[in-house]
Amino acid sequence: MKISVRVRGEWFAVPCIQLDRQTVRWLSEEALKRYLKLKPSSHVPNVSPLETVYEIRKTKGGAILDPDDLLCNVLDDNDFVSVVLHSDKASPVTGPVEIHYIPEQVSGKYKPPEQYLSLDGNSLGADDLIRLGNGLFRIRMTNEAEEKVRKGRELLEEILDENKVVYGVNTGFGKFANVIISRDDLKDLQLNLIRSHSAGVGKPLSPKRTRMLLALRINVLAKGYSGISLETLLQLIDAFNSSCLSWVPEKGTVGASGDLAPLSHLALGMMGEGKMWSPESGWGEAKYVLESHHLKPLQLKPKEALALINGTQLITSLGADAVEKAAAIARQADIVAAMTLEVLKGTTRAFDPEIHKIRPHKGQSLVARRIRSVLNSDLYPSEIAESHRFCNRVQDAYTIRCCPQVHGIVHDTIDFVKGIINTEMNSATDNPLVFTDMNEIISGGNFHGEYPAKALDYLAIGVHELGSMSERRVERLVNPAQSGLPAFLVNNGGLNSGFMIAHCTAAALVSENKVLCHPASVDSLSTSAGTEDHVSMGGFAARKVLQVIENVEKIIAIELLAACQAIEFLRPLRTTMPLEAVYGLVRQVAKPWDKDRIMYPDIDAATDLLVEEKVWITVKPYILKYFADKTLTNRPPSPTTTVLRKRSRTEVNNNVDIE
Repeated sequence: MKISVRVRGEWFAVPCIQLDRQTVRWLSEEALKRYLKLKPSSHVPNVSPLETVYEIRKTKGGAILDPDDLLCNVLDDNDFVSVVLHSDKASPVTGPVEIHYIPEQVSGKYKPPEQYLSLDGNSLGADDLIRLGNGLFRIRMTNEAEEKVRKGRELLEEILDENKVVYGVNTGFGKFANVIISRDDLKDLQLNLIRSHSAGVGKPLSPKRTRMLLALRINVLAKGYSGISLETLLQLIDAFNSSCLSWVPEKGTVGASGDLAPLSHLALGMMGEGKMWSPESGWGEAKYVLESHHLKPLQLKPKEALALINGTQLITSLGADAVEKAAAIARQADIVAAMTLEVLKGTTRAFDPEIHKIRPHKGQSLVARRIRSVLNSDLYPSEIAESHRFCNRVQDAYTIRCCPQVHGIVHDTIDFVKGIINTEMNSATDNPLVFTDMNEIISGGNFHGEYPAKALDYLAIGVHELGSMSERRVERLVNPAQSGLPAFLVNNGGLNSGFMIAHCTAAALVSENKVLCHPASVDSLSTSAGTEDHVSMGGFAARKVLQVIENVEKIIAIELLAACQAIEFLRPLRTTMPLEAVYGLVRQVAKPWDKDRIMYPDIDAATDLLVEEKVWITVKPYILKYFADKTLTNRPPSPTTTVLRKRSRTEVNNNVDIE
């Protein structure tokens, strides 16, 4: 039996022979002895010979082990254990002595997937990449892709055998493109490239996003234009399927020539150098994490280092995550806006299909149909709507009345960006590229990240408007002069502050997003001694659009909570069935405010509902039923128009697209 034990960031394989006698305490003390003997760590102070063990935990799940338990009763072969020394405990003055890469204990929820997703380099979608990132599939290549990869490598080997000079194959890189490298030095060239380019900084990508990055790089290599060997590519697939994920700092790419720094860190771990994470081991030295999963480090052949790092996969994988998150919050923002309209006793007539038919933007019509489907109708009558049927209000504020026009362009923006991202995900973005049908290797500029960079800057600007509109609706909800409801949606105002500061939080996030919406891609700095004289800055474009979206999710969550709270002051009147279902969903995680309480747990809980798309999942069946119903409908009259006759649902709703 062998147990991997971690002491201060270093892993020791400890053989355990006398299982019926050896205890957890013996295991920790044996690991500490080995640490004191080898003294491998340079990033922490020396451990005193008198050092003692504070606690022992299973790395997966973080369960504390009883030192007196026998190993055979609590551990299995190849388990991973973390030992915490007394001097490693956090100090309020110095903090923890041991360097922490990210929280060491993992949730224990990860289960290796059983299903496979076949990659061919041509058909991967953003939704599938998200599923791969979430660990729902293993990867394999199609037979056709394997054949293309094999042929690409064969052509590259032929060119090497003929001693032809090809950039990145037997030359230096960037400014050193004119330096010819001898055949004997080609192996060192690969190692030097990965090591020198592993110069990223910042916190690491999450396991989900690292899985996405690795999966996307595998997909691009499967196209067969990179010259990588099938053996090396299959090793990357094995690492993905074992969820062995390199330490990849999120900062350091300028987005041309590709995402060199992050992709170098990705390759570095696969070479057995640097840090690596797996669900079983937590963070450890890459060579030990690979070994524990029976994987061998990469032994790179000529051109393979460049094949691993030249491309736009960081920008694109983060962009795929962003575009899917944006689509989810945009759908749900329409529903939350409808709920706010309802509690503010707005009119549905601004969503009349005749209005949008004569300005036929796809997104505008989509939003109008969606909002109309959850508001007062013959199918879903609303007592709240009926209560103000004969009011003299002429029209609503822009943030309510113009939702189809403003939310609509957000939906159209997301569709546009998704098209760019999906194309980029299935594009060969290396340099040079191997064309087997022409027996040529050609240098070009497919590594330049301007396409995804510009698209993601555009996405940030678009999604920001959802938050901007939402914050203004929250202000209307908490302002008694505009809502007719108690100030800040709470009784005993003064004693209670209600949603006063929740609105301030929404305002702060909107203001932050205005700064984040400044396009990263309008900037460029010349790099590589002037050889790479225009870059995309797409890495930052991708990182900041994700921050914009996460801020918008929280803003919409605050509006959702506020709208549900407003319903409390309109009881016993009930809203429509779909909106009551949303109200019920929210009340499962956040009870009404009868007096002040800590606010942030409810904001977090409502945000989780949106991130997990539970609001959309709840309301979608009602929307589908609305469009499937062909019966007549009555709409409340409005001072802004005169209705001369009833119109059938088939006249009104020609389209049923709700996605």
